[in-house]
Amino acid sequence: MIKSEILVPLLNANEPEARLVGIHIKDGQKVEQGTLLFTLETTKAAADVESTDDGFVRVLAREGDILSVGDRLAVITESVDFPIESVAIKSGVPATSGYSSTELRITNPARELAVKLGVDLSTLPNDQLITEAVVRQYSSNLIVLVDPAIKFTKDHILVFGAGGHAKAVMEMVMAIGKFQLAGIVDDRVPAGTKVLDIPVLGPREIMPQLVERGLRQAANGVGGIIDISIRVKLFELMKENGFTFPPLVHPRATVEKSASIGEGVQVFANSYIGSSAEVQARCMVNTNAVVSHDCVIGSYTHIAPGALLAGHVQVGERSLVGMGVTTAIGIKIGNHVRIGNGAIIYADVPDKTILPAGKVWAG
Repeated sequence: MIKSEILVPLLNANEPEARLVGIHIKDGQKVEQGTLLFTLETTKAAADVESTDDGFVRVLAREGDILSVGDRLAVITESVDFPIESVAIKSGVPATSGYSSTELRITNPARELAVKLGVDLSTLPNDQLITEAVVRQYSSNLIVLVDPAIKFTKDHILVFGAGGHAKAVMEMVMAIGKFQLAGIVDDRVPAGTKVLDIPVLGPREIMPQLVERGLRQAANGVGGIIDISIRVKLFELMKENGFTFPPLVHPRATVEKSASIGEGVQVFANSYIGSSAEVQARCMVNTNAVVSHDCVIGSYTHIAPGALLAGHVQVGERSLVGMGVTTAIGIKIGNHVRIGNGAIIYADVPDKTILPAGKVWAG
C-alpha cells in the first residue's frame, strides 16, 4: 500500500522543470519522516526533498533526469516488496503556467561550463532546461584534437579523468610500456589542455567518435574515494560506448603467478598480491597495499595505500579499506563497507558498515 507520494515541487514560479542531481537513499530503504531523499536543481537554486512519511521508499526517477513539476520522484510504501512496476513516474499534475519559451533556462553549473568552453548562450535551445550535458553537446571543443591521419591500434588506451588519480594511472601506463596513451576524456577540463603532456581530447560525448576510429581500450582515472558509485557509473558509461578495460599492474608491484587479476583492475607500485589471491573486476590495490595469500577482493573495491590484509581475508563488492588498515587472518568484510584510515579489524564486518578512522573493531 502507498502511504504517500514524493512529487517534484514548484521551486520557481516560471519554471516547469527541475533536474534531479542527487539521490541520497537506496530503493527499498526504510526511512522516517524528514529523511533527506533527493536534491533538485533549477536555473535559480538547488533544493532538498525530504520524506513526508515513515515507511519504505521506492525510487521512480534516476539521477540526471529532467522532471516536470508534479512528477513522481518516489512513493513511500508500507512494505519493501510493494510492486513498483504498478506506479508510473508521471503523476498527472500539470506543469506550472506562466513560463515563456523565449527565456533561456540554464542551471548555474551549466552556465559556468558554457563560459569555460566558450559556448555562446544565444546558440542554446530555449525549449528545455540547459544542463552541463547540453552545453557540452553545443561546444566546439567536441572535435577530437588528434591528427585525423592517426589511426588507433589495439595498443592504444584512453584515460577517463584528468585529476590526481588519472595522473597516477597515466604514469603507471607509461611505466608498463605495452600501451600507448591515446589521450584523456574529461568533462571539466577544456579540450586541448595537456596533463603530463597527454592531451585532453574532449568530454564524454566524444567517446563514440574515438571508438569509430578504432580506439577500444580504456582506463578509469577517477578514484571515487568519497563516492565509489561515481567510479562504477564511469565504468558502465565506457562499457556502453564499446570500451574494454585491460588490467594494469605496475612493474614495481608483485603479483604471484597463482593470483587472479580481473578486468580493469589497477595494481599500483610497491603493492603485493599473494598466492592464490583473487582480485575481481575493476578493483584498485593501491600503493604499498598487501593482499595476502588466498584473499578474495570483490568487484569495484578499493584497497587503499598501505592497507595490510592477512591471509584468507574476504572483502565484498564496492567497499573501501582505508589507508593503513590492518586485519586479522580469515575475517570477512561485507559489501558497501567503508573502513577509515588506520583501523584495526579483528572480527567480521557486516554489509554497509562504516568504521571511523583509527577504530579497533572486535565485532
